Amino acid sequence: MLLLSLAFEATSADIFGKRKNKKRKKAKTEQVDSSTLVQPAPEAQPRKKKQAEAQSAAPAVTDLTLKLTAEEADSLVAAWYEYCQTVKYDDYFNRIIQAEEVTITGTDEAAWAQKDALYKQRLQDLVSPIPLAYNRQVRDRITGYVEKWPSTTSRIIGLSQLYFPMIEEELLRNDLPIELRALPIIESAMQTGAVSRAAAVGLWQFIASTGKSYGLEINSLVDERRDPLRSTEAACRFLKDLYRIYGDWTLVIAAYNCGPGNVNKALARSGGKTFWQIYDYLPHETRGYVPAFIAATYAFNYHRQHGIEPTPSPIPLALDTIKVHRITHFEQIASTIDVKVETLRQLNPQYRLDIIPASTKPYTLVLPQRNVAQYIEHEEAIMAKDSLYLKEYLNPTNLDKKRQEQSVIIYRVKRGDTLGGIARRHGVTVKQLMRWNGIKNAARIREGQRLRIEK
Repeated sequence: MLLLSLAFEATSADIFGKRKNKKRKKAKTEQVDSSTLVQPAPEAQPRKKKQAEAQSAAPAVTDLTLKLTAEEADSLVAAWYEYCQTVKYDDYFNRIIQAEEVTITGTDEAAWAQKDALYKQRLQDLVSPIPLAYNRQVRDRITGYVEKWPSTTSRIIGLSQLYFPMIEEELLRNDLPIELRALPIIESAMQTGAVSRAAAVGLWQFIASTGKSYGLEINSLVDERRDPLRSTEAACRFLKDLYRIYGDWTLVIAAYNCGPGNVNKALARSGGKTFWQIYDYLPHETRGYVPAFIAATYAFNYHRQHGIEPTPSPIPLALDTIKVHRITHFEQIASTIDVKVETLRQLNPQYRLDIIPASTKPYTLVLPQRNVAQYIEHEEAIMAKDSLYLKEYLNPTNLDKKRQEQSVIIYRVKRGDTLGGIARRHGVTVKQLMRWNGIKNAARIREGQRLRIEK
């Protein structure tokens, strides 16, 4: 920030200095005796001579460049962007969400009545085009986020600093309620690699057929359901289509979970017109979906009032993109510039086998802002390594092996771990963990035990 401040100060000094010079010249002109204005004009001077004299009289232009290299400029921009993100984040909770921390102890009826009144009032204070009703179902899920799983909520809030600015921008561009940003919280716990038991994938949990119908590329090498930006664009189009059908946001949210067909059946059987009127006729999972959405909205906005602070994002906040026009392996990049393969995977989860398949069209590569200039400077060296890294991975046998490696994670159980906590962190279900590992009793896992997690 020091370099930026110096630049701003130098610019301001130069601008305001010129303004003062103009004022002084104007005052001096006004003081000239009026008699001089009627004197005969001197013989006209040659134009070139006049221009030379004017240039010599003009003040010297200050050199405002700070003599930065491209890499230094990238680092400066990254620091500035991360600073702005932090300021915006703090400003939202300090200025918009002005709620005091209230401690309510006890589990008797009086304590729950106090909590109910507090939660209901806070939801009302959010004022949203999506009805944020409060009832027992919503309360149970709020309790889960802020009391039972605070570490999970902390991690989600940390990732929201990375993903919410992009999600909010797309929602606003599509004229959708900004509160819909909470959907990836309940869909995937903000994990781009989350996979459900129904084979739904990514932040927004698209199944393959729906993803393809909304323009997402899904094949052996690329799965744009895992791409935060492309999947968000698709989700916005899907949500707009659902709203054109139902004209009610609670029904839209329910249909996003269980599909329009199930919502239509519930509407026909119940005769109702809102989510709560058709509640008993919806699939069991969907009955808890809208309450979970309301609870996630509450938890995001009021996490500080419950003593929950965000876990720092494992991914840099300042990012930029590069267009890649040749087939490229992540190892080509990681072995040439200061970016680890794991970072490239985190930033580009859509490339399933660490390969950017840019053979017939360009693909986007996301990089930390600090490394963009470095990539551009070493692009030829990166591309020159294609035969070294792609020879192995473009062999069909090796591709199958790599695909299997990418789809399975081995997790070692740590002290204090529970099967439910492990499942939430990896975007899977407890039942899936039990099935993959032959576990009969979810409560019986031991420290050091290895668990197979399929992605």
